[in-house]
Formats: sequence, C-alpha cells, structure tokens
Amino acid sequence: MNYLIPFLILITVVVFIHEYGHYYFAKKYGVGVTDFSIGFGREIFGWNDRSGTRWKICWIPLGGYVKFFGDRNVFSQSEQQELINQYNEVDRKKLFILKPLYQRSIIVAAGPFANFFLAVFIFIFINLFVGKNITPAIIEEVQKNSPAYEAGLKKNDKILYIDDNKVESILEVSTFINTSSSEKIEFKILRNEKEISLFIMPKITDGKDAFGNSIKKKIIGIKLSIPNNQLERERLSPSKAIYYSFKEVWFVITTSLNYIGKLITGSGDSSQLGGPVKIAKITGQVAEHGIIPFLSIMAYISISLGLINLFPIPMLDGGHLMFYFFEKILGKPLSQKTQEGFFRIGLFLLFSLMFFVTFNDLKDLGLF
Repeated sequence: MNYLIPFLILITVVVFIHEYGHYYFAKKYGVGVTDFSIGFGREIFGWNDRSGTRWKICWIPLGGYVKFFGDRNVFSQSEQQELINQYNEVDRKKLFILKPLYQRSIIVAAGPFANFFLAVFIFIFINLFVGKNITPAIIEEVQKNSPAYEAGLKKNDKILYIDDNKVESILEVSTFINTSSSEKIEFKILRNEKEISLFIMPKITDGKDAFGNSIKKKIIGIKLSIPNNQLERERLSPSKAIYYSFKEVWFVITTSLNYIGKLITGSGDSSQLGGPVKIAKITGQVAEHGIIPFLSIMAYISISLGLINLFPIPMLDGGHLMFYFFEKILGKPLSQKTQEGFFRIGLFLLFSLMFFVTFNDLKDLGLF
C-alpha cells in the first residue's frame, strides 16, 4: 500500500491532465464530449455536468479517455455521410469528424502537450520555491587506473561540459554520463584557468540506484567535492525558473529519443524498460523522501506519457496525427483497408511492448 497509493495519485493526476488537454480544446472548438474517464472498465463513481459530459473514475487506473459526441471510426465518405444523417443540424455542429483538420489535430495533440506543460509547471514551482542546485562539479579524487585517470582528469578540475551539455550542478554529472549516447564521452574541464577537452570511455557495470534497484551504470572513476557536505541551492527568478524548466523538459525528451533510437538499433539496454509495476515501485520509493521528489518523478512520468503518445502508432495520439498528415497531403482520409492495416500493426507493437515491460517488471520482482 505504501507504493500503491502514491502511484495511484501520480497516475491519476498525469492522466487527468492529459485527457483534460483533449477535453479543453474539444470544448473550445464546439465538439461534444460524452465521457471523461480516468481509468478503464467498470465505473466506480461519476457524475454528469450541465453539458451532458459523464465524468467518471473506473476500476483499471492505467490510463483514461475522452469520448466525443458521435465518436466512431469513419473510413469512407459514404460512412461519414451515414453518420451525419443520424443527427439534426444542431447536433452535427458537435461532431468531431466535421471539424476542420487543423482543429482535430490540435484537439489530439493537446493531450501530450498538456503533459509537457504539467512538467514545466512542476519544475517552475520547484525552481521558484525550493531552488535549483548550483553546487559546482569539482573533482576531489580520481581513482588510479580508472577511465578518468587514463584520460587525464585530475583533482580540483572543474567539469564545465559533458557532451556539450553545460554542467551547472554536481547532480548533473551522473545524469549526463549515464544518458550519453557516445562511446567516448567528451568532458570540458577548467584547470588553472584554462579550458581542456578530454574524451573518456566509461566502464559499464551492474550497480544500484539510490533506492537499491538494479541498474546498469557508466563509471569513470571520480569522486566529486561537496563543500561541508552540503549541496548549494538557489531560488531562481521567475524568468530563470521558466527557462530552466523548459530546458529540463527538452533534455528529458531528447535523451529519451536517443535511448529509443539505441533500442531500435540494438545498442540500448532494454532491461531498463519498465511497466506499471516498476513505475509504482519507484514512485513509492521516491514518495518516502518527501513531496518535492514525488513532484519531480511526477514531472518525468508526465513527460514520458506525453512523448509516448506522440509516437506515430495507431491507437495513440501520434497515430491519429499521422492519419491527419496523410489526409492533408492526399486531400482525403486513407482508405478503410489501409487504416485497418495500420491499426493491426499498431496493436501488435503495443501488445509486444506491454508483454516486454511486464516481463521486465516480473524479473525485477525476482519472479524470473
């Protein structure tokens, strides 16, 4: 229960924001919304608002949906006309399929982008009221015969950049090293007032994260200096808080895409992929350390949900956007046969991914 409750809170907030993005722009453009659901399956409780939307919580909390008035897959002009003929002139104005292409695209894209803005909002809150870590990354010790030692790093070197990522905090060093997609990582350091570039090939070892979970770590063999064993934090101005928040979201997106690219090419570590069980476990572990770490993990999960939903896979928001792109280019929707083919491929990909992450979750629990 210590893990389940924080997970349910996190997933409910993240899913609600995602679906509200769809809902907000649907209402803005006059689309009727019949259902706003958090979760799938049988309804636990719900209520109807004045516009007739049923807001409800369902038993399976792994997602949600917004259902539009008259919503159904319409592949051909004849099917579309058949649907239109079922409604009077007033109701036709509420049909999603009759809205201009750009409005349908905005409604669909609004869900993932709402997740990105939730993350930005959380990071802004943290930067304004808690502060950003500004402890400089100064090397206290270099282990002999380590990759860092062989590359020429020395005590008192200040790390400025890692693979063109500016290091503004000691906490960023491990992140930039472990998310690097380069075989040899470039370090720019400050030594005796001079900038020096060095290339280091890290060792990949089995290790543990801060919560004791097994992970693959890139090790270069350095220890960083923390003055008085106290990390320095600085509350940022509103403009800086916004800047660094957008920067963090962009970093997570680009790093995730690089990781996915490595998985596709076969060079990534697929054992780090996890599903609901792993997410629940990490969420519970993080929540034990306080509200700020919990909000941070919520921001990262929100970014991941938004990014995954933009993938051009049918049944995801990105799949709908892909169909709209073809509709714009061709001047008409794709044929029923073509769309059904894409849906079969998308269904196969999603079930394959679900099977794989579930296997990783069970292996993480020691069941395999």
